[in-house]
Amino acid sequence: MTNNLYQLLQHAGQAFPERTALYFKDNSLSYAELLQQVDAVAANLQQQGIKRFDRVAIYLPKQFETISSIWGANACGGVFVPVNPALKPVQVQHILQDCNVRVLVTSKDRLATLADVLAECPDLHTILLTDASDSSQLAAHLAVKPLLPENVPDTSARQQGPVFTGALTDSDMAAILYTSGSTGKPKGVVLSQRNMLVGASSVASYLGNQRDDVILALLPLSFDYGLSQLTTAFLTGASVVLLDFFLVQDVVRAVARHKVTGIAAVPPLWAQLAKAKWPEGSSDSVRYLTNSGGAMPQPLLNQLQSIFSNAAPYLMYGLTEAFRSTYLPPADLARKPGSMGKAIPNAEILVVREDGSLCGPNEPGELVHRGPLVSLGYWNAPEKTAERFKFDPIIAAGIQLRSPAVWSGDTVKADEEGYLYFIGRRDEMIKTSGYRVSPTEVEEAIYRLDPALVDVAAMGVYDGVDQAILVVVATSGDQPDIASWHMQLKRSLPNFMQPKEIIVLPGLPKNANGKIDRKTLASQYQDYFVDSNSSMTGASA
Repeated sequence: MTNNLYQLLQHAGQAFPERTALYFKDNSLSYAELLQQVDAVAANLQQQGIKRFDRVAIYLPKQFETISSIWGANACGGVFVPVNPALKPVQVQHILQDCNVRVLVTSKDRLATLADVLAECPDLHTILLTDASDSSQLAAHLAVKPLLPENVPDTSARQQGPVFTGALTDSDMAAILYTSGSTGKPKGVVLSQRNMLVGASSVASYLGNQRDDVILALLPLSFDYGLSQLTTAFLTGASVVLLDFFLVQDVVRAVARHKVTGIAAVPPLWAQLAKAKWPEGSSDSVRYLTNSGGAMPQPLLNQLQSIFSNAAPYLMYGLTEAFRSTYLPPADLARKPGSMGKAIPNAEILVVREDGSLCGPNEPGELVHRGPLVSLGYWNAPEKTAERFKFDPIIAAGIQLRSPAVWSGDTVKADEEGYLYFIGRRDEMIKTSGYRVSPTEVEEAIYRLDPALVDVAAMGVYDGVDQAILVVVATSGDQPDIASWHMQLKRSLPNFMQPKEIIVLPGLPKNANGKIDRKTLASQYQDYFVDSNSSMTGASA
């Protein structure tokens, strides 16, 4: 029986000891070698005083040590906190403080950037470095030691289970993942061992993962979607290619070199891959593509299907608070265009009214996720947890201790067959001319105007009378003919959904997970029409 992530890897190490678990640059680790490295890290963490449920942060790009630190923390009963390597020191400081991190695993150069903030993290007592043995000058007030010191006992012969004292159950917490919210600083979502094990089993089942798969890991491991590439691989004995790329052609070369069979990405990343040069045969090995983190525009999907002609696209929707929620089977793409699909195995998705009663077919309501993937709430944030983790709308009344459900804040509808369609975020809906308008619907119409579009964001901006629709776009092509776009939109959208103005930018701001940073855009353009009107008034005077 598998109760925790360490046991998941241990079982793979016993079943597929010689099979490659990880590729990184020109090197690889077999499952047996990875397990040995994990055991060594776990032993070192125990030497540093890590006890059950102590938090261990990992601030590294994707490399072997990142994986061994995540699983090593789990092996000794600790809770791993993967920190997005794109974050700056102030954001890292917030995470270290917020969840009282005890040990930080990082590199010498990254530690140097944190010099001014670590003094503000009183719970942090030890730094473990991947690449330096003598770094006392980098953080004089902390113990700075190598991640894999030479004096760590050899654990390669140990086959009797995790190195922690005591026994974790699958209901115990395993990780804290930080996710950006609509307001305030990032919140730490607490995932249990069970959340991650059930998620791996569910995703692997509908993707049909098997030991012959080679999965390309492009996404940050601080992102539940990125971390899922590892858990599904370790469950099935598949191989994972770790890649942080600077040039999109690096991805093309990795796919061809390793004969990658599965790729997961978000829409902005897919847009980059669609514009890469794919030599003949370079993508033939790919058997599936997955998308989450935003709707896949149809023109982009068409491009990807042309490039990856042997691959089945899986359009998915997920919440960090519930790991993964829905997917649309490839067989339903043509029959249910624009759909998020249905619940993944071992999850249930409801569409409910504000009072918790169930919506009828095609009636908009809030998406509620129930089942074993619902996380343990936000770390040390009772009010925020109470806002998102609420009562289960269909649980039997006689049950006294009721597990909560996740109320997503997303407005969706389900058709007569139960297929779900995203309408918009409740806090992003545009109220104009008495109508509630989904930014997503406007954005999809604009994506269809030009295949060179990379990013599109629609928002409601006060124009002195009402909310007007302002759209900002980034394109990889020539300067577009905006007047022509407006003419085309008049044929595809009703009057109340017409953008008042479309602005072309060199690029749109992104958050740490690679999604469009809508909060920053809203802040930048909140007075756009008011300022424009003032300028016009001043000029006419």
